[in-house]
Amino acid sequence: MTQRPMREARIDLGAIRANIRTLRAATAPAQIMVVVKAEAYGHGALETARAAVEAGADWLGVVDIVEALALRNAGIRTPVLSWLHGDTADFDAAANADIDLGISTLGQLERVAATSARAYIQIKVDTGLSRNGVEARDAAALFARAAEHARAGRIHVRGIWSHLANAGEDEDLAQVRRFDAFVEQARDAGLAPELRHLAATAGALTVPTARYDLVRLGIGVYGLSPLEGTTAADLGLRPAMELSAEIVSVKRVPRASGVSYGYTYRTRGESTVALVPLGYADGIPRHASSAAPVSINGKTYRVSGRVAMDQFVVDLGNDEARVGDRAILFGDAADGVPTADDWADAAGTINYEIVTRIGPRVTRTFVP
Repeated sequence: MTQRPMREARIDLGAIRANIRTLRAATAPAQIMVVVKAEAYGHGALETARAAVEAGADWLGVVDIVEALALRNAGIRTPVLSWLHGDTADFDAAANADIDLGISTLGQLERVAATSARAYIQIKVDTGLSRNGVEARDAAALFARAAEHARAGRIHVRGIWSHLANAGEDEDLAQVRRFDAFVEQARDAGLAPELRHLAATAGALTVPTARYDLVRLGIGVYGLSPLEGTTAADLGLRPAMELSAEIVSVKRVPRASGVSYGYTYRTRGESTVALVPLGYADGIPRHASSAAPVSINGKTYRVSGRVAMDQFVVDLGNDEARVGDRAILFGDAADGVPTADDWADAAGTINYEIVTRIGPRVTRTFVP
């Protein structure tokens, strides 16, 4: 019998493929970009990228060129966009690997135009998020220079894009209007981008006018909802990650026993306590101490006391458990276990952070 890892994140690639198909149907006829940045939100970039391609993804999205080159080195040829670049970013390597570059400044544009291969770029504009992206006052100069480089054959401007703030309907629609103005300005400068994209998962689902030619699908691909008050099940999505660990110690302790650092938790009676070998070194949020749910042998308990670097304790009361039993931190609610949203609520954060922060000591097991 195959021994399961002590700490394990089981990644259901079938769920990822199904989620992509569900989201495509909801946002058609827009093309879809599956975002696999940050190790695919903790799920495994290469495996997720391959599953996305199998499910019909038109594009893949990553943050930096290093992530993009890793996909290319693994043999993935699907179009890739990379959009966050430092001063030492290797634009030449990206251009030669047929990686589209998100460009936000005139300085970046000049560096890309100097690459040894003709680079494909997608100009990011700032429609109100105040992160990267060219601002309105600088757009005319950047568009004009991009058109000049395009006419000379040094670059090809494939797209114009931005990002919604998800700050409410009025703010989202205001960003749509700003984006339309940028696109018109780019066309007036002589650019003819074939791709316009503004919406990530939340915007793609709730702001139809923001879908344009392509939508960027991130958290929804992994079966989690980006919408407050709307569950994954409401959207027809299945969580792809189940995080668990084997129980490594079980002991019986007296009433009022202090548990973990600071004795912030004490047993209410004589209790059985189980030790789970996951801690904040593995991405388990310390802010979820004495709050987050854990499923053991079909019953849900709470983390008891503070989450430590490598472990936490669960007070089982008079219930039984054995060394080797699995403690499931989160997975699919349809399986009767806690969810990443439950953990996010316990830690005062969002589901994105819960899955993305799972560290390398946790073995990823991929289920086809």
